[in-house]
Amino acid sequence: MRYLPFFVVSIFALLCGPLAAIAAAPPAAGDKAGRDGGVEWRQAQEWKTEGRPLDMAHSLDGRLVYILNDRNQVLVYNGNGKLLGKVAVEAGVNAIDTQPYGDTLYLTNKRTGTFTTLSVNFITDNIDISGAPSKGPANAPVTIIVFTDFQCPYCIQLEPLLNEVFEKNKDRVKMVFKNFPLPMHPMAEPAHRAAWAANQQGKFWEFHDRLFKSSQLNNESIETTAKDLGLNMDQFKADMASAAAKERITKDIADGENAQVTGTPTVFINGRKPQQRTLESYQRMIDDELVKSGK
Repeated sequence: MRYLPFFVVSIFALLCGPLAAIAAAPPAAGDKAGRDGGVEWRQAQEWKTEGRPLDMAHSLDGRLVYILNDRNQVLVYNGNGKLLGKVAVEAGVNAIDTQPYGDTLYLTNKRTGTFTTLSVNFITDNIDISGAPSKGPANAPVTIIVFTDFQCPYCIQLEPLLNEVFEKNKDRVKMVFKNFPLPMHPMAEPAHRAAWAANQQGKFWEFHDRLFKSSQLNNESIETTAKDLGLNMDQFKADMASAAAKERITKDIADGENAQVTGTPTVFINGRKPQQRTLESYQRMIDDELVKSGK
């Protein structure tokens, strides 16, 4: 998807007398807005780019913007105008486009007569994991961060793969859990508060596994799980209802949004998102990170 110049020529207004009164309203001095006929516009944002822009493309959700400049670069911005990085391209590239989610970039080169596709991945290495439940060595060379939702069917489907990946690499990988309950799942938020409460009694991962295996997630199954794990029920209920539980979930959601998490499950392996949800894809990324770390 791309933006194109937009021109309005109101021939009908010119021919029909009274409608000619609907004239273009030029923007006031310093005000980047205006109206022409039935079209009203106002500038939403503006940012300076490096070099002279030649073409642009953006993800369908507006979270990523790609700008081709005259320096043989594609500048990658987030939707707020923050420069995320630059992609070097060959001389002669004159047009770009992208897939809806922005993870593939298309390049057209008029000089060489070639069409190129680039797989684009983003490294997010500033996710705060302090206080988050984790398993595996604290100083592991590879950290897998999982933003998940206990009521999300796709998260449930991913759990066996995550378990397999961890068991295969448990001496070299640290797995970190981040709350990301989605609004359309009514039992997700209570389940996440319950898991936080279980964590206060040292039973997070046992509770986590039972929630994902539950055939029906509801208040009764949550309480039954807590009792089966031998938790102090008075403490569990108090922790589950506490402001601290809600604050932890709110913080994790904010961390996810800052990391461009738009749905669940979202996985980061040393800050990189796997392109495919397969054991081979995950293991390939883990092995790459181990080579980088020399371990």
